[in-house]
Amino acid sequence: MTVNVDSPRREDEAGRSGFGARFALILIALLWASQLNGLIGLMGSNAQAEIAVHYRTTEIAWFSQIGLLVGVFSTPFIVKSAGMFGKKRLLVIITALGLAGDLIAALSTNFATLLTGRAVAGFYGPSLALVYALARDVFPPRLVGPASGFLGGGMGVLALGGPFLSGWVLDEFGFRGVLWFMVIATAISLLALLFVVPESQVREPRTPVDWTGGALLGGGLASVVYGVGKGEHWGWTSGQTVAFIGCGLLSVVAFVLVEKRVPHPMFPITLLGRRRVWSTFLVTGLALGAVFAQGIVMNLLVLMPKIPGVSEGLGWTATKNAWVSAPNSVLLIATSVVTGIVARRVDTRLLFAIGGTLVTIGVALISQFHHSVGQLMGVGVVSGLSMGILVALVPIMIIESVRPEEQALGNGAQNMMQGVLQGVLTQIAFVVVAKNSNVVQGTAFYVDDSYTNGFLLFAGVVAVATLLVAVVPKAKRLDEAEVGQAAG
Repeated sequence: MTVNVDSPRREDEAGRSGFGARFALILIALLWASQLNGLIGLMGSNAQAEIAVHYRTTEIAWFSQIGLLVGVFSTPFIVKSAGMFGKKRLLVIITALGLAGDLIAALSTNFATLLTGRAVAGFYGPSLALVYALARDVFPPRLVGPASGFLGGGMGVLALGGPFLSGWVLDEFGFRGVLWFMVIATAISLLALLFVVPESQVREPRTPVDWTGGALLGGGLASVVYGVGKGEHWGWTSGQTVAFIGCGLLSVVAFVLVEKRVPHPMFPITLLGRRRVWSTFLVTGLALGAVFAQGIVMNLLVLMPKIPGVSEGLGWTATKNAWVSAPNSVLLIATSVVTGIVARRVDTRLLFAIGGTLVTIGVALISQFHHSVGQLMGVGVVSGLSMGILVALVPIMIIESVRPEEQALGNGAQNMMQGVLQGVLTQIAFVVVAKNSNVVQGTAFYVDDSYTNGFLLFAGVVAVATLLVAVVPKAKRLDEAEVGQAAG
């Protein structure tokens, strides 16, 4: 491993000047890269109701799920390559693939081609893992915590500005305009990465790629998500459903066995076997997987039309939804920044327990009070505070759990677990929501009980994740962890 560490004088200068212009530009570029997937997901989620009606499909869940499957499958290879050849280099490559996929989707003329584009864009899925790893490497030690908290809290920036942007594009240009905006946003990120962000000098030794292990892990997890997604259509006890889920689980077991025997494993079992590491991945993946999956159901609720006897969506425009959710987003941003600072001194397990409890209460309230602007803005206060805590803590808890040279692997493993759990929870939620649906001209519409049951599902999952934080052992605080290889 090669590590480039700046001199004490440079770190002292960075400390006196705060982030400084150079580090601020790097932070902005990384923020855009970290939130690009979220922005595209948000805009796609807002557009999915219009896409479903346009293409008269009941399979709209795959508009978001197909990219998730590709991201899950490719994550082991991308993260391993990033550790050996450079995190920025791999981030640039997968961003270029994302741009190609967005172009295919924007030019598509049928639902199948649209899904093909979304699948190619799915290679961008592991981007967040690489962004957090870069942040650990290129900022001075004292700025790693605030930078990581700010990057995590970027979800709030996205949640604040994204809906207005998405609403304007969707209301003025339709879903086709949303697809073209994805192209523009990805192109901007690619340029910023190329010309602003430095490369990390932290490297793993260059070893042969464990293709078998990566295929078993990525393919197995993708098979499970796909099987769960098709379970409602095939039948939960059908041979096809059992085969995909069963074979996926067997592939994961085979991955563990293979990794114990190969000289250069894709994901070292010693890393995943540490209690601090696997328990952190489990609770953060479960909580954020539920939080992000919940957003898909929320967008269906507010954007689906209100048709007496058929659909009990709120029928809002995307712009109205942006105004209603804006205060919630402001709270999320502020809370995430404060959390990133407080986490340097306070046990992150305690902070996570507080955030998880508040998320559970907030989503449970949404399940009952989601029928008017006043209700959603009122419960949004709880959601904004609690989600700000959780999104800021995830990168910090991973930093506390792994060594610098393991950062990309650690982020990648957590990203995979979160992606799988998000995909499974999204599919289960669609099954729950569809129990009380009405299909008209090939499009599924949902009644109020559908949304209530979906939100209760997510509240229960976050409650379980919050209880499980008790199994996470104490680790070094952020200000005691080995971080920071200042950009040079």
